[in-house]
Amino acid sequence: MEAASPATFRPTWQQVLGHGLYLGALSAVASVTTALLVTLAWPRAGGPPGWMAPAMVLVPTLIGAVLGLVTGRRIGVEVGARGIRTSSALGESVAPWHRVVDLRAERRGRRNVVSVYLDSGASVQLHAPYSGGLFAADPQFELKVFALSHLWRSHRFGGLPS
Repeated sequence: MEAASPATFRPTWQQVLGHGLYLGALSAVASVTTALLVTLAWPRAGGPPGWMAPAMVLVPTLIGAVLGLVTGRRIGVEVGARGIRTSSALGESVAPWHRVVDLRAERRGRRNVVSVYLDSGASVQLHAPYSGGLFAADPQFELKVFALSHLWRSHRFGGLPS
């Protein structure tokens, strides 16, 4: 009999959009600050044309939102027979079940996140699921934490039934 398919947890589309808009807003602030510094450094040049100011705000915001949508859905957690595999835009890591000693929901900053504690004493914060305010809210966060806890306990204390 084949092993059960792995459970996958990814950010919701609202969380992905919120992250993209956040990155876009940071880019827009950097763009406007750079334009302001250039204008102040060379006052005789007359400054940029009038249409540049809205473009310096809108274009980085839209690019950030699109990048957030593209990369945000690739971020997540896959829970299978071998352990917990986290994937992010920068890489992947695996925590085998025999190294996981605890799994719990915690408050970090303004978010509720899932932390995995390893036998080495290190803790790993999972990229998903998480919940917070506005765009970061996940109405099914508690159900996802319960599912993760059930999977961990099943592997830790006797394995999943086949």
